[in-house]
Amino acid sequence: MKTPVEQPVTTTRSGIIPITVAYGDGIGPEIMTAVLKILNAAGAQIVPEPVEIGEKVFMRGVSSGIEKDSWDSLRRTRVFLKAPITTPQGGGFKSLNVTTRKTLGLFANIRPCRSLHPFIETKHPDMDVVIVRENEEDTYGGIEHRQTDEVTQCLKLISRPGCEKIVRYAFEYARHNSRKKVTCFSKDNIMKLTDGLFHKVFDEIAKDYPDIENEHLIVDIGAARLADTPEAFDVIVMPNLYGDILSDVAAQIAGSVGMGGSANIGSKVAMFEAIHGSAPAMAGKDIANPSGLLQAAVMMLVHINQTKIAEHVQNAWLRTIEDGIHTADIMSPQATTQAVGTAAFADAVIARLGKSPRHLKTVSFGDGQESLLEITASPAVPAQKELVGIDVFLHWTGSDRNPVELGQKLESLSLPGVKLKMITNRGVMVYPQGFPETFCTDHWRCRFVSSTDQKKITPAQLLRLLATIDAVGLEFIKTEHLYTFDGVAGYSLGQGE
Repeated sequence: MKTPVEQPVTTTRSGIIPITVAYGDGIGPEIMTAVLKILNAAGAQIVPEPVEIGEKVFMRGVSSGIEKDSWDSLRRTRVFLKAPITTPQGGGFKSLNVTTRKTLGLFANIRPCRSLHPFIETKHPDMDVVIVRENEEDTYGGIEHRQTDEVTQCLKLISRPGCEKIVRYAFEYARHNSRKKVTCFSKDNIMKLTDGLFHKVFDEIAKDYPDIENEHLIVDIGAARLADTPEAFDVIVMPNLYGDILSDVAAQIAGSVGMGGSANIGSKVAMFEAIHGSAPAMAGKDIANPSGLLQAAVMMLVHINQTKIAEHVQNAWLRTIEDGIHTADIMSPQATTQAVGTAAFADAVIARLGKSPRHLKTVSFGDGQESLLEITASPAVPAQKELVGIDVFLHWTGSDRNPVELGQKLESLSLPGVKLKMITNRGVMVYPQGFPETFCTDHWRCRFVSSTDQKKITPAQLLRLLATIDAVGLEFIKTEHLYTFDGVAGYSLGQGE
């Protein structure tokens, strides 16, 4: 795998590259020790710089799980090899992975999912899929609110620059790794603005790559096909949430989530990690499989242009798997010849350095000198933006939550230049049209628009509207302005609107 690097990774005078290393929690210290032992035996030109992150840092009261010294190391080395961590249960603790990815601009998450049939059990012997997941946006902004007694919300944020960077990365990755097709998964039949933007940008950028086949699938049928016939896919690019879920699905159907590694790529920093968790119940027992973290380390070696060493390690690992030297999670009567623990598995890989697999395809990463193009987003073209309405969300129970009562109450207000257009409950229109069978919560969206022919409204009118609503004892809990951009509505229509 080749990656976009804005400037060269820092090297010492001897050509050795410093990397930030976190041993993590649970099984993390065991598998990191095993992986570093393999890399050292293979001659990797790296010098690990350990930092402490995770559970112990959380428990010291640092809600992010990472302290300033660790940030300083990451920004200096710009290469991070991270073992899994444990996030304490309960509120107040942010996901360290999400924090690191967003803070350092690691916009692309790359997860290769390749079957190792017949040595690792799988129903899909020809599977060789790479998931390219957008890493910074979507619902992973973690912006959530409880708004009423019954309703909470999570904001889904999708930007054009975020879409452009991840989609272009997927096509560049495909081109530089001799992949033939890029598939986009989205749910734009329902989320027409957010997922619609992702799909639209995909179609625009695909035109720049006529040598690569492209297709789009709605994520539900796409997920079904991925689970049933993964060999039909090559590179799949997705928004954050779908990519998170389906990359685990893809890793599992390829053989085991425990075998999967991932790269988190930005223009200045990259982080490499196993995709599995810290598995605290397995900690200290010398039974964990270090393969996921080892696969991440191989991706790291390619990223820092030590491709020959990466090939050395990867082919020895494949030979170890072929020879049936397996940890407990991947054992099978047909393929396993020797059951081993974490340390012994690492020793087995080291013993096979210099050997190649006899049945699986030998890996070659090229010379590593050609990196992907720097991925950038095109400047936004300002649109003519006009305010045409407002959605006012109310916390209201009234008489048996009767939407007609609420609608008539709002229509009775004296609102110069503004009128009530509709009321919805959980996205379904309940006023002025609706059905008594519709279940209503205590959370109401009330859409107000201009009552004049000009169709535009002013911020002053919105302020008067909110003051009037408050004066009659109705509680507004959230507002969303309704804009048009070059005359096109920048908001979703209500069902039945």
